[in-house]
Amino acid sequence: MILLGLTGSIGMGKSTTTTMFADLGAIVWNADDAVHRLYAPGGEAVGPVGEAFPGVVVDGAVDRTRLAEALGKDETAFRRLEAIVHPLVAQGRAADLEAARTAGVKLAVLDIPLLFETGGDSAVDAVVVVTADPAIQAERVLARPGMTRERFDAILVRQMPDAEKRARADFVIDTGRGLEAARDEVEAIVAVVLDPSWISPRRGAASLSR
Repeated sequence: MILLGLTGSIGMGKSTTTTMFADLGAIVWNADDAVHRLYAPGGEAVGPVGEAFPGVVVDGAVDRTRLAEALGKDETAFRRLEAIVHPLVAQGRAADLEAARTAGVKLAVLDIPLLFETGGDSAVDAVVVVTADPAIQAERVLARPGMTRERFDAILVRQMPDAEKRARADFVIDTGRGLEAARDEVEAIVAVVLDPSWISPRRGAASLSR
């Protein structure tokens, strides 16, 4: 099974792009969805996050608004939260991918916003970076309910700059050129990585277990 890591800064069009990969038969594993499950009632992160950040658990689930407030009060808080959540996310991802591999899935796309920042790029066959012009990115993000310029800037500070992501990518998809152009790029990538002669630029031919 081929593993593609898909990443990109906020507002670049990752969700739209993953849908295009899914339309072509890939399974998509989404890091944000995994975190939502961990924060939901019964989720494995509820207990430890509640202990680390008193008051953020409401009705048996992590209240993301309260958690965001707690994170904003302490510059070390993000590291403490990541130390709790990242191992749980990794465990869930490994289980999901093993199930997909057993089912005979040929292509899995891992939608991980902080792929490079967390070192996840070392565990995939290739990295796809989704990008767009900064003006388009800002327009998309600031149109979201409750989003402010200050919050947007705070998110960008925690993410690797787009230019650096593109420089480290194996494939780049520019969603700013329209949906059809992006779909063409997705189709081209799928054709390349599923070609039996393709060799992973990150893990070599030995990783291609089909």
